[in-house]
Amino acid sequence: MITKRLFDCLEHQLQHFPRPDMLVAKEQGQWVKYSTQQVSDIANRFTAGLLQLGVSGNDMTPESSDKIAIISNNRPEWIFADLAVQQTGAILVPLYPTTNPIELEFILNNAAVTYIFVSNQEMYEKIKDLWPRVPSLKAIYTFDPVDGAPHWTAIIQMADEASLEKVAVVKRSIPTSHLATIIYTSGTTGTPKGVMLSHRNIYSNVQLSKESFPFRDAPGSKVLSFLPLNHIFEKTCSYIYLFSGISIYYAESLESIGDNLREVSPDGFTTVPRLLEKVFERIMAKGNELSGIKRKLFYWAVDLAEKYDNKISGGPWYNLQLTIANKLIFSKWREALGGKVSFVITGGAACQVKLLRIFNAAKVPVYEGYGPTENSPVICVNRQEAGGTMFGTVGPPINGVEVKLEEDGEICVSGPSVMEGYYKRPDLTAEAVIDGWLHTGDIGVWVENKYLKITDRKKELFKTSGGKYVAPQPIENKFKESPFIEQIMIVGAERKFVGALIVPSFSALKEWMHEKEINFTTNEDVIHHPRVLELYKELVESFNKFFNHVEQIKKFELLSHEWTIDTGEMTPKMSLKRKVVMEKFKDAIERIYA
Repeated sequence: MITKRLFDCLEHQLQHFPRPDMLVAKEQGQWVKYSTQQVSDIANRFTAGLLQLGVSGNDMTPESSDKIAIISNNRPEWIFADLAVQQTGAILVPLYPTTNPIELEFILNNAAVTYIFVSNQEMYEKIKDLWPRVPSLKAIYTFDPVDGAPHWTAIIQMADEASLEKVAVVKRSIPTSHLATIIYTSGTTGTPKGVMLSHRNIYSNVQLSKESFPFRDAPGSKVLSFLPLNHIFEKTCSYIYLFSGISIYYAESLESIGDNLREVSPDGFTTVPRLLEKVFERIMAKGNELSGIKRKLFYWAVDLAEKYDNKISGGPWYNLQLTIANKLIFSKWREALGGKVSFVITGGAACQVKLLRIFNAAKVPVYEGYGPTENSPVICVNRQEAGGTMFGTVGPPINGVEVKLEEDGEICVSGPSVMEGYYKRPDLTAEAVIDGWLHTGDIGVWVENKYLKITDRKKELFKTSGGKYVAPQPIENKFKESPFIEQIMIVGAERKFVGALIVPSFSALKEWMHEKEINFTTNEDVIHHPRVLELYKELVESFNKFFNHVEQIKKFELLSHEWTIDTGEMTPKMSLKRKVVMEKFKDAIERIYA
């Protein structure tokens, strides 16, 4: 494989499949298209302006290269800035818009960021407040016009003939071994760590994923992008699209995804399981509103889909019924997703097998994949080709990477996508990468010697006081199959038995209460109602039978509010911050063990 730099996607697209709609976003309520030629021109002028500001890769080492940060929602300007920064030899430091000020200050100082691009007024104020405590920072540029702040286009206007000529020279001088980005992962614990990823790391992952999934060159097809671009999963996928001639449309916000899917009719998108769960909850809520024969048909179709297995045919009668269900019921689901979706890739956390069965039965092909930031990120993915997918696994390893399991089941990976290390943390790098093998901290098993199944996080396994090990994730995933459970966290480290904190699905629960003519006022009122507690007791008992005695939930506490990114219990990629939940709800946990 000849390695390229990420910004070579511009030249590649111009040569092979120049697009009239390389990047597309809504501006003042209208979809605005940027062609490949326009994006290339903007990126080059942007680069020239940055060079005029003195931005440089200097001697192309991680320490000496300038660091430019970005904190913004997904939009074409994000990609313009990314390409321009890469083309100067500087290193992009992307940040989650939801990062708290203490972490932001740490990251900006740790990377000694010189310039930062922010999306809007709110982000501008957030960074401006920190500025006095970040001595390296020279200026804050905005993507939206903000009073009193320099707009990003001011940099483009600095470009002149001489600086544009210099761009071509600088671009040629950037080696594939040079860092393209430092991505700080907060993970679920501790101080953020800066993962150093080179052009070679990410480009090799782009090409190997493209070949394995496979993503064929598909000029004319399009995707909707809404997962944060500062997360390596969406960034790598974006470069797969750019190197494949696939147009990228940006959703206006998480709330508008439904509308945008119908407007854009994309061929696919990437997501996280939490968002798929939300989509499914909305579908079920709509089904619940139906009455009579329509309602019966809806639930018949869903029950049928739950039994779907892509590996084993259900037989002629089952297949005939599924064809009818697809015509009558699931065709409407597909229309709601724009009517053209041929792939949905989910990652970042385990996806419920029930959802995989239902969506795939409904001809919305959902493929689960896996990989950490430290591997740029993809290690495994279920395939589009026949026999390449197995529900409940993350699929086979992609071509060109080696995967081995340690004695304790820890997943280790080796190949060109393994990070260059943690920025300024050789100690942590030495712990994570041993003899070229990245130790992921995830525990897995092989299924049929081909597909990898993640069973847990090494750090999340716990021992009860009886000395028995418990893996919380499989238990939580099974329980989330219930329409009455929105979120759940298993507890019990060093305790006598396993307990659970449960956030009910209040929409389903209140519907049930209406049917039973149970009065309530607030969520608080709901979770203390004796009949509600009885319902959850029965529910827990019905699920306990799937687990060994030691793994069964003996006691639980219901909580009145959903865990979110804003309230601090979820990471930006929608994983649970267990330590935060343990701390915030320690009183509830104590009640379980009182």
